[in-house]
Amino acid sequence: MTSTVLAVLSLSCRTDGTPPPLVQPGRPGEPTRVISQQQATDLHAVQATAADIAFMQGMIGHHQQAIEMTDLVPTHTANAGMKRLGDRIAISQNDEIRMMQRWLTNRGQSIPDMHAMHMHGATLMPGMLLPEEMDRLAATNGMAFDRLFLEGMIKHHGGALEMVAELFSHPGAGQEPEIFMFASDVDADQRAEIARMSAMLEELQK
Repeated sequence: MTSTVLAVLSLSCRTDGTPPPLVQPGRPGEPTRVISQQQATDLHAVQATAADIAFMQGMIGHHQQAIEMTDLVPTHTANAGMKRLGDRIAISQNDEIRMMQRWLTNRGQSIPDMHAMHMHGATLMPGMLLPEEMDRLAATNGMAFDRLFLEGMIKHHGGALEMVAELFSHPGAGQEPEIFMFASDVDADQRAEIARMSAMLEELQK
């Protein structure tokens, strides 16, 4: 949390029924100050950090690979459940890419080339499939494809959870309201889909 919204209740006791004062910690070397409840809850001054920007830029490429994986589903499997899964992932990831692009544009930040991950020597985000893994997925069909897709997407989603955890590990990062909501949603949604895909994979292996 930034110092704007970090406020703690004073430990002094009040006997007249009035609420205790809210005390905002100062920066290193600076004194604390008493602030109002309105100041404590006002998030307008919370600004995006460098870690926030890097998270959004990295997540665009991460989402793009998930879409490339789902693009294979219609032609590589006849499994209706897999097709519904692929559609659901593609729709949500496309929507979130547009949101992230808008977020970056509104803050004057560059939007990464979504195809840069295909360049030789490109650094992949956590959980992303290597080029040879993508080639192997594209070369399979039927139940073999279903198994590889589920294994790969579970790995991919796990990488997104790592990215969210990394974001929140940076002091002050992930607190700008829009990115806090987005990162929290990513964490919840990816965990739910991992559980769903794990159950589908277990069913395939029976």
